Amino acid sequence: MENSNLIQLENISRTYKIGITEVRALKSVSYNIKHGDLVAIMGPSGSGKSTLMNILGCLDKPTGGKYFLEAQEVSTFDRNKLAGIRNKKIGFVFQNFNLLSRTTALENTELPLLYSNVPSKNTKEMAMKSLAQVGLAGRELHKTNQLSGGEQQRVAIARALVNNPTLLLADEPTGNLDTKTGNEIMEIFTRLNKEKKITIVLVTHDPEVAEFASRWLYLRDGDIVKQDNTGEKR
Repeated sequence: MENSNLIQLENISRTYKIGITEVRALKSVSYNIKHGDLVAIMGPSGSGKSTLMNILGCLDKPTGGKYFLEAQEVSTFDRNKLAGIRNKKIGFVFQNFNLLSRTTALENTELPLLYSNVPSKNTKEMAMKSLAQVGLAGRELHKTNQLSGGEQQRVAIARALVNNPTLLLADEPTGNLDTKTGNEIMEIFTRLNKEKKITIVLVTHDPEVAEFASRWLYLRDGDIVKQDNTGEKR
């Protein structure tokens, strides 16, 4: 395994049982993601995008194959070990923001630190620094219902960054935003990727969003049917 690979997928498959029916969501997917990549996963509904993202995020385990994250075969880990990997190494951003209502931007951003061994005296400083990275300095004490959709997604990104993750996963991060605001969010991801060298993997159905990525893969029926691994922005 090359040291430059943050992620190595070897013949990953995932089968779900629905009653007596087996559904093959992923079929022998192999793919490498290097440190510092910005990868877009595309494909129609039912193509396996969300299943692959869940496996990358250690929210689900493959039925077959091997998943290496920083040279650890996490596909063999039990539930507790996977939870530890998620908390220490992975940040998540979702389409629906998933913020706590009636709480401030600062409180939302601090949340992952409550599950870490971070001294409480440091959590506020770390959360404020994370919010500043996404352009929300001065908005820390605004509650969720006082923020626009774009600002709420910025809080979600700040929350994902607060533990300094190795990997940032974004599932349709612009899906609930207008085009202008969505482009602003993607510019934040691009800046974090270039300046902070954060590896980012995003799921999107929007080709314009995928244009921000340096690499992309296209899934259909659980298989990778197209990919661009040039490493150059398209």
